[in-house]
Amino acid sequence: MEATEKRCHDCGGNSFVQASDFINLRPVDKKLAIGSEKVYTVCLNCGEVVSIKVKNPEKLNQ
Repeated sequence: MEATEKRCHDCGGNSFVQASDFINLRPVDKKLAIGSEKVYTVCLNCGEVVSIKVKNPEKLNQ
């Protein structure tokens, strides 16, 4: 099986960095939940966010 190289949909670049912000994602109906960190994959060429992933999705059910 061949590895597929990730490409930016906006500029076609292939250099990325993973980043996060200070606000966790939490369920709307659970205002006091801690939630989970979001991990963004950002194109280093143009700044396009190519994906957002929840680091610990199981924390959204707690």
